[in-house]
Amino acid sequence: MVAINREAAAVYLLDDDASILKATRRLLDSAGWNNVEIFTDPIAFLEHAAMHRPELAVIDIFMPDMNGLEVQTRLRRVSPSTRVIVLTGQDDPSIRRIAINAGASAFFIKGVESGDFLAGVKAAGDSGN
Repeated sequence: MVAINREAAAVYLLDDDASILKATRRLLDSAGWNNVEIFTDPIAFLEHAAMHRPELAVIDIFMPDMNGLEVQTRLRRVSPSTRVIVLTGQDDPSIRRIAINAGASAFFIKGVESGDFLAGVKAAGDSGN
């Protein structure tokens, strides 16, 4: 798969925590990812992804309306080329395994070192799922 141009690539962030969205967006902006869109609603995220097919998506797992594993499954149907990274608050090995087996490029726990997260995003952008 071709590496993603971070200046032009669409990166979608989905989390029910606005502070996480804001911090992650700032981090990605600082690393040159110029087209970052944030979502708190999984349905709005999926509808937008179906129309615009983002290159990368960073998805939380534990959300009130729909969990991230279901979002990941639905995203594969509407935008199969979107590369997925999980960024979640709880490290559950079974959930990690399910997400990775479903095609997630990386699985991070909130609070991860920014350099490690950005390296994971870059790796996903360079290699794809």
